Amino acid sequence: MSQGSNGCPASLWVDYPQEGLSRLSTFFRPIMAIPIAFVLGSLVGPSVSWESAPWRLSFGLAGFVVIPTLLMIVFRQKYPRWWFDWNLALARFATRFAAYLALLRDEYPSTDEEQAVHVEVRYPEVKKDLNRWLPLVKWFLAIPHYIVLWFVSVAAFVIVVIAWFAILITGRYPRGLFDFVEGVFRWYLRVAAYAFLLTTDSYPPFGVGASR
Repeated sequence: MSQGSNGCPASLWVDYPQEGLSRLSTFFRPIMAIPIAFVLGSLVGPSVSWESAPWRLSFGLAGFVVIPTLLMIVFRQKYPRWWFDWNLALARFATRFAAYLALLRDEYPSTDEEQAVHVEVRYPEVKKDLNRWLPLVKWFLAIPHYIVLWFVSVAAFVIVVIAWFAILITGRYPRGLFDFVEGVFRWYLRVAAYAFLLTTDSYPPFGVGASR
């Protein structure tokens, strides 16, 4: 069973590159990311697009098992493990790609290896952990998060641009900026785990400083 750190239903952290980052790779990152973007796009569907904040990819839900999971929870109180495993694997791959695009790491995103980007989501015991009717409204209850995250994403885009210049000059990602972008990714994951992956009924916390 996948367990989030500190008992959290969903956790995300990225190893800070203590050795520094490649200036050359950083400079050409948007171009270098194109091939793996096509691979990811073939998994999540044609709705991969730049939205709101240009650095943030909005991944279509077509690649995730959402509606069938909702129906199984409501009518059967079951979450097939292989559906969960697929959703988790896809979320991990998408996060590795996003971390690469946001300059957090130099490693080219692997389709299956964890690398330095860690995503953990707890597999739920549906009858014990989940309200069978709540999945019908979770997407609506999460609307405040969507609104706040839109503005946070714009701030994160500005920070990534600043970090791009900082890496080109110093070869390092300023730690405070790194932690902010990592926190934004973590926030997105927890909202997704609640509203779309349907793995928890715990309402996600607001803020990029929430524990891993």
